[in-house]
Amino acid sequence: MEKKEHIVHASADEIQAMREQGKTRSNWAAAEQMSNAEVERLANEDDGPLPEGWEATVDIGLPEPAQPVNIRIDASVLRWFKAGGPGYQTRINEVLRAFVRARRQASSPHHPTSAANRRPPRTTPRA
Repeated sequence: MEKKEHIVHASADEIQAMREQGKTRSNWAAAEQMSNAEVERLANEDDGPLPEGWEATVDIGLPEPAQPVNIRIDASVLRWFKAGGPGYQTRINEVLRAFVRARRQASSPHHPTSAANRRPPRTTPRA
């Protein structure tokens, strides 16, 4: 499947209205006939298979509204994010969100690598 350069964002209601008005170029009949296996195969062709454990990264619900801040970031880091094109601030936020989530999971008493589940440091020298 060839990727398109022009991506349009629309809500489910907007898409439904476009379908009813015949204002969409998508072949919805063909899409509805596709099996889940075919959808997965096409997605893997486009973007590669999902990494193991990706389900743990899903956030259900609406995110908190973003807060405007001024932050100092190394120039090389900022260049790297900006090189990805528009949306670099969103990508920075996603990286920070993933870091916070990982730290929260690691500090959870039920997480196997949390401080609560680690052995205390050895206080006597080994023999």
